[in-house]
Amino acid sequence: MKIKYIFFDFDGVLAESVHIKTEAFRQMYLPHGDEFAEKVVTHHVENGGVSRFEKFKIYNGEWLGEEIDELRILELAEVYGNKVVEGVIQSKEVNGATDFLKNADHFHKYVITGTPTHEIRIILEKRNMNQYFIEAFGSPEKKDFWVRKIINENKINPAECVFIGDALADYEAAASNKIPFILRETPEAKHLFLDFNGPRINDLSSLHQILQKDFGG
Repeated sequence: MKIKYIFFDFDGVLAESVHIKTEAFRQMYLPHGDEFAEKVVTHHVENGGVSRFEKFKIYNGEWLGEEIDELRILELAEVYGNKVVEGVIQSKEVNGATDFLKNADHFHKYVITGTPTHEIRIILEKRNMNQYFIEAFGSPEKKDFWVRKIINENKINPAECVFIGDALADYEAAASNKIPFILRETPEAKHLFLDFNGPRINDLSSLHQILQKDFGG
C-alpha cells in the first residue's frame, strides 16, 4: 500500500545531533568520575530515543541512589536542556533532509522524538523546519504513544505509514503500532541493528527512491 504518512525521529535522522546529546550526558556526570560518566554514555547510546526523563530515573535514582521525584527530574532536565538546545539548533542537517522535505508535500509528516515536546518545537522553529510538519511530539510521553494517538485520532491505516529512525526506541514504536520502519544507519547505533532486515539508508538523499521502490510512495 502507498505510503501517505511519515513519522520522523529528529536526532540522527534529520539533524546530526546525536553526539551533542551524548557529550552533554558525559559532562553532567563527570563530577561522579570518569568511569561513571562512561557508564552513563554507554547506556545513553544503547538506548537512543528513550527520553531523558526515563534516563535520569536510572542514572540518579538507581545508580546514584538519589531520591527521585518529579521536581528533581525537572531540575535535571533543565540542566541537560540548557546544555543541548543551542547545539542541536546549530548542528548540521543529515544529508538530503531539506531537499526531501521541500519535495515531499504529498506526504503527511510528523516528528516523533525523545526530546521534550516544547523543546523540539523550539528547535524546529529556529531551524526553519516547522513548516514541513503537521506537528512535533516528544517526551515525557513515549514514541509509541504518539504514533498510536496520531493513527487512532486521524483514523489512519497503519499500512499507509512509515517510521524513519536510528534507534531501538524508534523501531519499537513502529513495531508496536504495526507500521513499517526505515533505519537511518549511524555509527553509534549500527551494532544494535545487526539483525535488522528492513530497508536501511545512509542519509535522506535516497529516501524518495526507497519509498518508491519498497512502498510505492
